[in-house]
Amino acid sequence: MGGMANNKSNAGAGPNQRQLRVGETTRRALSEVLARGDVHDEELNRMSITVGEVRMSNDLRIATAYVLPLGGKGREDVLKILARNNYELRRMVAKKVTLKFAPELRFQLDMTFDQMDETRRMLAQDVVRRDAEAPDDDDDDWTPAT
Repeated sequence: MGGMANNKSNAGAGPNQRQLRVGETTRRALSEVLARGDVHDEELNRMSITVGEVRMSNDLRIATAYVLPLGGKGREDVLKILARNNYELRRMVAKKVTLKFAPELRFQLDMTFDQMDETRRMLAQDVVRRDAEAPDDDDDDWTPAT
């Protein structure tokens, strides 16, 4: 019962060091399996998939991998293809990551690159660029908004 209380009290906090370490190890293992084409699925092996991050659950039994196909092409299909090969991917990752239990793999699209592109687009706007490049000499004229 103490373990459950610990999980609940940690629910709002960020990941602990062990979760981060296991997540990164799992990310590397999954990336390696996908890059080497170890899975017997031609459709999967034709895709170049980036594994941006893997987040582990508190008990390390669930690994959520944030993935994106190279160039963003085939986003709709990549999750289906990975889900179809989940068992084999889980088995291969488990061989590379030494844990008491092989984590259940879940896949989600990594939207980080889209967010970075949107930020770049916003920063490229003339108004934003002008404000960002303006010298800070005018601090004397600055008055807070009321």
